[in-house]
Amino acid sequence: MYIHMFAFRWKPGVSEQQKLRVRIEIRNLQGQIPGLLETWVGTNISPRSLGYELGGVMKFADKDALLAYPTHPAHLKLVSWLMPLVEPVEVDFGPGESSLGSGSGRL
Repeated sequence: MYIHMFAFRWKPGVSEQQKLRVRIEIRNLQGQIPGLLETWVGTNISPRSLGYELGGVMKFADKDALLAYPTHPAHLKLVSWLMPLVEPVEVDFGPGESSLGSGSGRL
């Protein structure tokens, strides 16, 4: 299992309709991308958000599925209109990174 996390800051002038479309279209990738097992997307409620208002997590079956995701036609179609609307940050990690030893691992 591999995890893809993302957070977006909206660029000036992005409408509420556009924000809603982003949420819907990201969720709609589920079932279109081979190996994409689960998708979560929602409004960031953290007081430490640094202006990143939307966040999401995608769970992939394996590393190959994660690495194929950026060039999949459905993803390319999404980012073609999404990227002008956001300032993104992304984090990807796999099973070797999940063990933190003792403690909760929570920041």
